[in-house]
Amino acid sequence: MTLTEFYDTIGGDYGGTVARFMGEERVMRFALKFENDPSFDKLCEALENGNVSEAFIAAHTLKGVCQNLGFDGLYKVASEITEILRAGKTDLGDRMDDLKAKYGVVITAIKSLKENQ
Repeated sequence: MTLTEFYDTIGGDYGGTVARFMGEERVMRFALKFENDPSFDKLCEALENGNVSEAFIAAHTLKGVCQNLGFDGLYKVASEITEILRAGKTDLGDRMDDLKAKYGVVITAIKSLKENQ
């Protein structure tokens, strides 16, 4: 999988990200590190434990990382969850299911991207 195909697969912003990072090589390096980012796991754990403040921090961090990397689909859902948690609410409706699905797509695409390295 090429980097362009990766961004098409995840519904991301290839052009904007490459411009912001000033080249594909840097985008590739940081995109491949995403699967090691603990924010998603911390969010899930904090929600499981009912810790809204930790869940907010994890969601906010995930949102920022996704925005920076141009992972637009995942960013959008992480942003919605962040705002719900910011308000102190824990009823996320189906947004966590959406987040998990989009996160899975990104992780699977990263693994495919790594295979072509």
